Amino acid sequence: MRNDLLFRERTMVYANDGATDRRRRWWMASMALAGLLMVAAPWVVWAQTNPAAAAEQSSSEQGVTVKVSAKSIGVAGSPWEFVVALDTHSADLSDDLVQSATLTTDDGRTFKPTGWLGAPPGGHHREGVLAFDVPAPRPAAVELRIHRPGEAAPRSFRWQL
Repeated sequence: MRNDLLFRERTMVYANDGATDRRRRWWMASMALAGLLMVAAPWVVWAQTNPAAAAEQSSSEQGVTVKVSAKSIGVAGSPWEFVVALDTHSADLSDDLVQSATLTTDDGRTFKPTGWLGAPPGGHHREGVLAFDVPAPRPAAVELRIHRPGEAAPRSFRWQL
């Protein structure tokens, strides 16, 4: 009887160790999966972005070149950002881009920038980032329009998403 009792105690210890080991393995596997998802999620979003959307576009008129590239558009949860560079050798670049730029969606909605992070007005070279709130629902295309002082028509830059 005593040997039987010792056998049962040892069997229970091993059985409990197995359950603990299974829980530990399950927890480790869950944490590994969570880590993988955290690392992979941004890459999935990046892969879904149209590569043509990142291409730089340029417009030269009246001695001023405006170059625009989409820094981050189409990414949910973060502002849409456009890198804007203005270059000239003949005039002072005093544009207030927060006031003069608009983002228009293919279905006609228009958004004003939420901010400009870059060079202040003045000088012959300006570069910075224009930020916009994310249009919801997601459009199929967007057009950034920059109205420059003294120019009859806005500079237009279009991206298919």
